[in-house]
Amino acid sequence: MARPPNELLMLLPAEAAIDKSSANSISYFDFHVNYTYFTHLCHHKRIVTVNNQFPGPPIIVNEGDRVIVNVTNHLPNQNITIHWHGVRQFRSAWFDGPAYITQCPIMPGHSFLYNFTIANQRGTLFWHAHINWMRSTVHGPIIIRPKKRYGYPFPKPSKEIPIVLSEWWNSDTEAVINEAMQTGGGPNVSDAYTINGYPGSMYNCSNTDMFKIKVKQGHTYLLRIINAALNGDLFLRIAGHNLTVVEVDASYTKPFEGNTILIAPGQTMNVLFTADQALGTYALAVRAYTSAGPKVPFDSSTAMAMVEYEGSSKSFTPVMPVLPAYNDTYLADSFSASLRSLNSAGSPALVPKNIDRHLLFTVGMAVKPCPGQGNCQGPAGGRFASSMNNISFVFPKTALLQSFFVPQASSYKIVNGSGSTAKFHTDFPDQPTMMFDFTGSSQPTNLAPKEGTRLSWIPFNASVEIVLQDTSILGTENHPIHLHGYNFFVVGYGVGNFDNKTDPQRFNLVDPPERNTIGVPKGGWIALRFRADNPGVWLMHCHLEIHTSWGLGMAFLVTNGVEEKDSLEPPPNYLPVC
Repeated sequence: MARPPNELLMLLPAEAAIDKSSANSISYFDFHVNYTYFTHLCHHKRIVTVNNQFPGPPIIVNEGDRVIVNVTNHLPNQNITIHWHGVRQFRSAWFDGPAYITQCPIMPGHSFLYNFTIANQRGTLFWHAHINWMRSTVHGPIIIRPKKRYGYPFPKPSKEIPIVLSEWWNSDTEAVINEAMQTGGGPNVSDAYTINGYPGSMYNCSNTDMFKIKVKQGHTYLLRIINAALNGDLFLRIAGHNLTVVEVDASYTKPFEGNTILIAPGQTMNVLFTADQALGTYALAVRAYTSAGPKVPFDSSTAMAMVEYEGSSKSFTPVMPVLPAYNDTYLADSFSASLRSLNSAGSPALVPKNIDRHLLFTVGMAVKPCPGQGNCQGPAGGRFASSMNNISFVFPKTALLQSFFVPQASSYKIVNGSGSTAKFHTDFPDQPTMMFDFTGSSQPTNLAPKEGTRLSWIPFNASVEIVLQDTSILGTENHPIHLHGYNFFVVGYGVGNFDNKTDPQRFNLVDPPERNTIGVPKGGWIALRFRADNPGVWLMHCHLEIHTSWGLGMAFLVTNGVEEKDSLEPPPNYLPVC
């Protein structure tokens, strides 16, 4: 909901006063977080929403706009934060949103004003809650229009349609994760997937619970697809139609055409399709891709929307697509490998060539002993755990960004924990603490992960290469990893263990895809490069929410540069307190 500029100015503290002469480049929104009742699958339940909507309201802005969102927490006993997923937040890490990383949560009855600029970004992103499992229902699109003088690098579509993919639980999601964390076992899977909030006719009580796309024969449409699901990689297909990918994670790609896309939690994708079939109704179907093995439960249901041609008879039987197998890893890997950056004059691929920091991080599942003499519900009576470099990330009790960046004279400089109330270390290892056959069938027995809040210290403007290596300690699996505060270039990938002598010879340094979330291949590795030109504390974690709950994450501390323009802006004086 947009608020008139003069009214919202009353909400801004003095140091955030706005020059009204530039008001046409400022976009204002009010978010009210509250409970709303929805009915799906014969279940009438209360969910957390923004402005009583599921999915939440879209943020539609122009490249270069300043975005101001006033978030008010009306919940009686739950905290909230909002993360602007994929927004670079250049010099504005205070407004990135992950709880206990860049801010303390917004407590019940309180408000927080997010205030940031969309700089050198255009395309589809999304916003979501970033505390516990609240993002299951608290999420919505971010649509950034390009500057008029640039436009799109592809023919302008007849219409643009946001497609938000999500999950629905008949039970309360906070109860689901709380039970899993208490017992040490896996969580109950969702009861349905949804498309713009609707599950479709494949579920009980859902014959009319369907999102519909009206099209005209011969016209081309742009789908702005967002995977806001908590725990599901998803295949998407429209019966009888090809799909052309033109953007991933708000970065243009060379057009890539096929009949199926794969989109992981946390990823966004702009896809063109032309209504080039006979008049009729065609199903848009979504279901899971799973790589975790046959014993790992997952939601195997199918969500459905309908593409309806103008002028077609209502008596037409919908044409149904043939979806890939749930475990079609070949299709999943080949789809991801086919994406390339546009790498044009207007959208160059500025891949770092000379690397200052080479990092190798293992990612994967493990088991921790059950506390005391208890018998937990994980493997062999233990507790499920996840880790990077065998360290399970522990979220602190106060915000790390506030702990590291403290006022000193007239600027904000980094102190290594001095005067902080957060317990942390800046010694996250650059390499695994133990080298072994990461993807082999025989694993060491002493790999129970250690817990800690350990960060990796990165000097400003360093060129960083991260190799993310899957492990088979509890079985190999695809992990969608999201990096806050940055885009990165996916320069290489492979099956098995990364070889630092031969594998870099095959890196694509010309037109690799640019992303903020990428799947580590099942039983393989992926190599990423970025320039650390954005100071702050930046979380990197698996976007399978259960894996983050179990510890699959870490954070980078990127120092200030020498000049003010390369340093974090001072914090607002209205930050929430823990």
